[in-house]
Amino acid sequence: MSQLKRRGRPSFQQENSFSQCQDVDMEEDSMIQTQSASQVQRNLQNHSLEQVNLKVGEVVQYLLIKDQKKLPIKRADIVKNVVKEYKDVYPEILSRAKNALQQVFGFQLEEIDKNIYILTNKLQRLQGDDVRVDDNTPKLGLLIVILSLIFMKGNNAKESAIWETLRRLRIEQGEKHSDFGDVKKLITDEFVKQKYLEYNKILHTDPVEYEFRWGPRAFKETSKMKILEFVSKIQQKDPKSWSTQYKDAQGPAAFSQASGQ
Repeated sequence: MSQLKRRGRPSFQQENSFSQCQDVDMEEDSMIQTQSASQVQRNLQNHSLEQVNLKVGEVVQYLLIKDQKKLPIKRADIVKNVVKEYKDVYPEILSRAKNALQQVFGFQLEEIDKNIYILTNKLQRLQGDDVRVDDNTPKLGLLIVILSLIFMKGNNAKESAIWETLRRLRIEQGEKHSDFGDVKKLITDEFVKQKYLEYNKILHTDPVEYEFRWGPRAFKETSKMKILEFVSKIQQKDPKSWSTQYKDAQGPAAFSQASGQ
């Protein structure tokens, strides 16, 4: 019995470690709260526009994915899991992410308690599109991240590239995700069976590699131009700055596939 008691009680080192983590979180929280707008603008000069835009995109993707269970999202989790070393410009990153969520998805990021957020949906669909945010497509956020990556990679993306991107969102291939369960099965089986994705072996690869492409349902429910607009708004760039993708999105194949011809 005494052994069980000793084993069940946290050691001094564990308690001290937990206390130190709390202190760090409180210090970071205090730093973010006390930042003035001018301080944030000065801090922005220490980061390239490309770096900041990348973080904005990661925050948007993270919020969309975390929203799938309709649970509140803590600012501390956003900073810890995504923003990380860019916390000195967190207010600017969050502001741009809020704008992207509203303009692209019709989502409003609402603060329901101090530093606790939820996403509310105003448009019920991807702006101007038929991919609906409802019970029929509960994994929309994750799906759009994957469709975007495939298109921006030239209409096909190696499986390894998909997982590299998802790892930045704390989604690991070999772990059971709290929101999606077996993510590998979701992506390589469920999305494939639903015809959102195609998952094929790459010829002449040893060890064997696989790649993803858009499936026929993806072309029915969205378009390359809509996905390009999504990416451009998140990164605050003109869609034409990606000349290859813009030309592809405007091409006859894009229109015929999107219309089902």
